[in-house]
Formats: sequence, C-alpha cells, structure tokens
Amino acid sequence: MLTDSEIHARILARKPRHALERALYCDEGVYRADLAQIWYREWLFAAPAAALPRPGDYVTLQVGAYPVLVIRDRDGAVRAFHNVCRHRGQRLCAAEAGHTTVVVCPYHQWSYELDGRLRRARDMGEGFDPAAFGLKPVHARDLGGLIYICLADQPPALEALAGTAARYLAPSGLDRARVAHVCTITENGNWKLVLENNRECYHCGGSHPALCRTYSDNPRHTAIYGPEAASPEILAHWARCEAAGLPARFVHAPDYQWRLSRIPLKDNAESFTLSTRAAVARRMGAMPFNDAGSLLLYHYPNTWNHFLADHAIVFRVLPVSPLATQVTTWWLVDAAAEEGHDYDLRTLTEVWLATNDEDRRVVEENQTGILSPAYEPGPYSPVHEEGVVQFVDWYAGLMAARLAPAPALAAE
Repeated sequence: MLTDSEIHARILARKPRHALERALYCDEGVYRADLAQIWYREWLFAAPAAALPRPGDYVTLQVGAYPVLVIRDRDGAVRAFHNVCRHRGQRLCAAEAGHTTVVVCPYHQWSYELDGRLRRARDMGEGFDPAAFGLKPVHARDLGGLIYICLADQPPALEALAGTAARYLAPSGLDRARVAHVCTITENGNWKLVLENNRECYHCGGSHPALCRTYSDNPRHTAIYGPEAASPEILAHWARCEAAGLPARFVHAPDYQWRLSRIPLKDNAESFTLSTRAAVARRMGAMPFNDAGSLLLYHYPNTWNHFLADHAIVFRVLPVSPLATQVTTWWLVDAAAEEGHDYDLRTLTEVWLATNDEDRRVVEENQTGILSPAYEPGPYSPVHEEGVVQFVDWYAGLMAARLAPAPALAAE
C-alpha cells in the first residue's frame, strides 16, 4: 500500500498526456488518499431535488466511510446529516430512499426532527441535554434542482457553479420535475476509470450502438476547450438556442472542474430514443422546441448530466473500493407527465440502461487489463481524448498540491 509521499512522487513522475500508472488505479493507499483529499473535501452531487418532492422525503448515500442522509425538512429546505445516531452510532436510515415524518433510530428509538434536532430519548436521566445531541450536519446546497453535499468542515467556494448552473438549468424546470425511474449499478473498476470513460466518445462507435443513433461521437461536438474548437454546427446551435432564451455557450471553471454546454443531437434528433423522437410528449419546464439537443453538465469528481427538451438524465458516481464504483442514474420528467399517457417507461429508459451496462463492461475490462503486470500507460488520442487528458490533469494537479510535503521550518 503506497504512502502519501510515494503517491505524490508517482503523480509528479507521470508522463503527460498518458494514462496513469497501474497503482494509481488499484492501490489501497491511493484509494484512501483519493477519499481523504478529494471525496471528503469537494462538493459532491447527491441527488436531484426532484427525488425529495415532499417534507420528510429522503435519500441516503455512502461516501467512503461516511453514511449520509439527505432530507427535506418541514419548511421545504434540503438538509444533510451524518446518517449516524448520536446515542450509540447506529445507522439511522438504511434504505436508499424513503419518506418519514420523524427520523427514528431502529436500535433504541431515539427520534429526531427533520431539521436534525433530537426529539425524544427515553430514560436518559437527570442532566441529559437533548439540545447537545442533534444530528451532525453536512453542508448541503440546491443548485437549480441538483443537490450537492460537502463533508468538509470548511467547504470550497461553490458560488460560480451555483449561479451558472441555476441560469443554465432554469429552462428545464427542475423545480417542477419528478423522478420517472432510478437505477443503481456497481462497476468493478476504479472511480477514475469510470470518469475517464465518460470523458470521451472514442469508444462510442464500437460500444454504444443505441446511443449513437442520436449522440454524435464527433469530438468537435463536445470539444473541451470552447468555441474556438467547436464546429460550425455547434456555433449555429448555440445561436438558435440563445435566441430562444436557452443559455447554451460553453462555460467552465478556471480549472475545468465543471463545464456546461448545449450541443445538438445527430440529424435533428429530439431525444435519446431508438426512434430519435421525443420520449415524453410533454416538454420540461420552458423548453421552446423538441430538438434543443442536450445541455451537458459535468462536475468532478462525481457527476455528468444530460438535460433535453423532454427529459433529463442525471448521474452520480460514488467510490466503493479501489476496484468498485457505484453509478446511480435518475430519469426526470415534467411533474405533469403521466406514464402510459405522455411517455412509455421502456422507451424513456432503454437507451441509457443499455449504455450504462455497456460502459460497465468497458470499465471492468479496462480495470482487468490494468491489473496485469504487463500494463503500462499508453498515450491519449489528441483528437478524441482531450476530455480525458483534462480530467487526469485536474486529478493529478489537485492530488499533487494536497499531498505535497509541508515546507521545512527554517533553522534558527
């Protein structure tokens, strides 16, 4: 198991524009460092706000060693807490999602209000102060319909992403969306391989026949470095969308930790369907036309998303172990859309259910090959894998900075 100093040295020694070395994808020490330096310090996508439509609705997630509860309180605000009873540490909510009026520990029935205050703890004797035993909070923010959490005591700034995401997502009307379907799978590969696979479509033509009916694998459609790299088709799409009130142009964080851009689908396709037509008869929010394409949003380390005219698909990535990653997908539709009338669930979900499973197989075979002693890092394609280069540079830069040894004190 590598130490932090060994990880730091290997990251500094990596070959630019090449895959990472074997240990950085499978070593237990690297996994622990990733958790400590990234997953426990950065803002993480937890769930769409549509998963919590009513006070008392909740979702749970496991971030490394931390079980987390995200719940809507009686005033409608979204809150997050460590999913741990303040009595003897029992996990409070085991289900991935549910509804409750009071959070009750299943062990000794300590109960908590939806805002985290301890409501009842029987037979605790004189001098017991319930106010001292509320649930421990986790930072939570609603970014235009996407709920983010951060485990750090002092979370990094989020204002730039929050403001930009709220503006770009507003036409999708996520505040009046509902969950049509949710699916969770485990991919037997390191979380970085899951993100790398998402950041390129070099593999799409050979791996995703259903997706490629509507989603172009032309690298200029998802160019990572902005308008100067975009195709004339992209520029024309941006102009059309913005004339209709849809923010569309490429925008990103200075370090590319997040990016938004609206791209057209192939041949004026309307949605991710086998027919290429809309999956849902009722458009989302204020979307002005069916062929608005997909608003792409990624945010490292754990989410990518597609917002179309008729539905949205949001993804959450969570590390499980050095060699396993959980991927959860939500399909969102307008709250007034009725299954069986406005959409057919199979038509809505079949393309991305297939794509997720295809990506799972790709990641697992990628991980299997990397585990071989014969593996050595190969070069990334300068045409198709700029997004992977950018992700790996972000990861390596962040880890190198956070694992750097403290400067030695000057001798007196």
